[in-house]
Amino acid sequence: PDVIIEAQFDDNDAEHGQDHLQDTLTDDIKKLSLDAGEKGKAAGVTGVHRTKQDDGPKVNDPRLLPDEFLQRTAKVVYILEKKHSRAATGFIKLLADRNSELFKRCAMFSPVDHRVPRVYVPLADCPADFVTKPESYAQMLFICRIVDWKEDSNFASGQLCKSLGQAGEIEPESEGILTEYGVDFSDFSPEVLECLPQNLPWVISPGELAKRRDLR
Repeated sequence: PDVIIEAQFDDNDAEHGQDHLQDTLTDDIKKLSLDAGEKGKAAGVTGVHRTKQDDGPKVNDPRLLPDEFLQRTAKVVYILEKKHSRAATGFIKLLADRNSELFKRCAMFSPVDHRVPRVYVPLADCPADFVTKPESYAQMLFICRIVDWKEDSNFASGQLCKSLGQAGEIEPESEGILTEYGVDFSDFSPEVLECLPQNLPWVISPGELAKRRDLR
């Protein structure tokens, strides 16, 4: 079923009728049928089977072509592990089609990182006056987390998590980067702080220095 035969015949072939044409096609198929041993022997040939005339149509059998002439293809069948945090920094704006039902329910989130898809976010997650004054939030950075991406949709679905502040300022930009990469920058808990030396100022003991390499 993966072999396509192109037969060229002239008026003489037509005079012999359909039976002659069927016999010709059968012979061509037999010539193209190769077993495993014949494939190895034919690795260096062009893989072109000529019809009656040397300058006639050609039939290429991929099984006869050397590997260097083949383009390998594949497809993703399963995701083993999700590496991305699904969080992104970006801006929100109204949808272009104001007459659509989606306009009444969602806004568009555009990530700063163009490797991340654009995301539909619920209007309920947006500021209360966003629909009436969208220009007030044109330069406001938000954190959005992707929760789903359907196969038949060009855009993912997500939720707005937090408003960071004005774009271009150090603190909002830094917090956005840390969140995107999944870095926990929250305050240390009391249990962690209790592990630190309590008697300050603290110094390294001579015995500890003797068994360590000083890289200060």
